[in-house]
Amino acid sequence: MSTAPVATLSATDANLGFAEQLRQSCWEDWNACIQHRFVDEIFDGSLSDEVLRRYLVQDYQFINRFVALLGAAIASADVFAPRVTLSQFAAMITSDENTYFLRSFDVLGVPPADRLQPALTAPTQTFQQLMHEAAQSLNYANCIAVLAVAEGLYLDWADQPAKKHLPLPARFEHAEWITLHANDFFRSFVAWLRAELDRVGPTLGREARAEATHYFQRAVQLERQFFDHVYA
Repeated sequence: MSTAPVATLSATDANLGFAEQLRQSCWEDWNACIQHRFVDEIFDGSLSDEVLRRYLVQDYQFINRFVALLGAAIASADVFAPRVTLSQFAAMITSDENTYFLRSFDVLGVPPADRLQPALTAPTQTFQQLMHEAAQSLNYANCIAVLAVAEGLYLDWADQPAKKHLPLPARFEHAEWITLHANDFFRSFVAWLRAELDRVGPTLGREARAEATHYFQRAVQLERQFFDHVYA
């Protein structure tokens, strides 16, 4: 993995758990995702089919690398209990979420070639590479750092208090993408990921902590780029 500077933590940050320190270190990009035009439009049902099609086709290409990343986290976990939780989440990703993609592709008229082997955009390729590098590191903290972004950021936009009073949009392609990331199972899993970061953070040496921080911050930057590029 290429090295890059990571944000320094203030004295106030040092009083927070590792998960919140990481999130605060890249809050501008994190908040830009939560408040993104894509989020507003999927909640109010105005998201165009063209944008949603582009988004889902590219997002679907992450599943293979994402499941491999879950496998690497399972393999590198320091104790048994995390392996159970990660395995249960992997089962959800390969069932409920995969089914949503296939149903949405049918409605949006996505041909088989674009479902399985579309031309990958630069943000998609770079995010795939980041997940691959985290998995190949076989370092539990690195794997959990990327997972905590990929899932935690989606919980924060789908479950934000400012939008909870809104009725779900009429079309399932919009509504189910929200509810897949705003339900009790998903909330519990994201809370667990953050608790795992808090658990392992204090055990990391300086270099290992900087490496996990780099993975987290890079993942947040790429999430923002991914949201932005579906409108390009």
